[in-house]
Amino acid sequence: MEIEIYSLPAEERKTKPHPSNLGFGQHFTDHMFLMNYTQDRGWDHPRIVPYQPIQLDPAALVLHYAQAVFEGLKAYHGQDGKIRLFRPDMNARRLNASAERLCMPTIEPDLFIEAVKTLVRLEKGWVPQAEGASLYIRPTMIATEPALGVRPALEYLFFIIASPVGAYYKEGFNPVKIMVTDKYVRAVPGGIGHTKAAANYAASLKAAQEAQTQGYSQVLWLDAREKRFVEEVGTMNIFFLFKEALVTPPLSGSILPGVTRDSVICLAREWGIEIQERPITINEILEGLEKGEVLEIFGTGTAAVISPVGLLHYKGKDYTINQGETGPLAERFFQEITGIQYGTRPDPSGWTVLVD
Repeated sequence: MEIEIYSLPAEERKTKPHPSNLGFGQHFTDHMFLMNYTQDRGWDHPRIVPYQPIQLDPAALVLHYAQAVFEGLKAYHGQDGKIRLFRPDMNARRLNASAERLCMPTIEPDLFIEAVKTLVRLEKGWVPQAEGASLYIRPTMIATEPALGVRPALEYLFFIIASPVGAYYKEGFNPVKIMVTDKYVRAVPGGIGHTKAAANYAASLKAAQEAQTQGYSQVLWLDAREKRFVEEVGTMNIFFLFKEALVTPPLSGSILPGVTRDSVICLAREWGIEIQERPITINEILEGLEKGEVLEIFGTGTAAVISPVGLLHYKGKDYTINQGETGPLAERFFQEITGIQYGTRPDPSGWTVLVD
């Protein structure tokens, strides 16, 4: 389908924020992508329009039954002047997996990628050139049919907005402190934990808020059944470097299949590092820390790429990792992945897509 573009005149466009004042999700570009779905026509009328509010009927099913899924990816301005996307095909597939689980229509991956590229191409002046900064892209699908009654909607809206964001680590690549919770659970077997559904994030807010009030950055979730097995952090997948292997929980249906997670696993195999995707208990981790067998812990995600963990708090006790310092393996992954994203390192796997 051809994407129609309704661009703002230059004199009506926003003043771009200074690179030192970007933050995360605070500023939005001049345009957005929209596409509508009806049962009769399927996906129709893909278009880019000036950034504006979305009008919804008060009975729109998304407001009542939470049929809403989204993705998160970035556009990077390289030192060579080229703009790159990082593995957008994985975002397209994951959006469709989320949509299928919530009985929502899927989108052809090629159309998804072309919509992202077209929007970024139009907004290329919004892609920050400051070190570590990028253009965060948020594709979202919501149920718009006005009706009441618990059933899949017959009408949907797919939209993409974009926001320039600053470097995640403003003061350096520093480890974070994480609280392990056994009071709340994020997802259950057979549920929607493996999807990027809006409801998952709403359910995580209470635990995250309590952790932050106690001085911790995020929450490490345990499994819902036994509250023993580690699953993921609030906004990241998690890895543990033991002396003999790099370990991460398996994709068992309650863990989001992260793009950065997969990238770390691929790189570890290329580097000859033994990687194990297996169930791992919180007690195994804590005992490993006390015995010196756990050398590093780090999270992976689009926002931070690699987030070293310097401290775990569990049942009133703090456990320090690597003397609270960033480990060499976390540093290596961070440098390699960001180097590929910004075009300063080779991309032998073809992970980046140029926005021409």
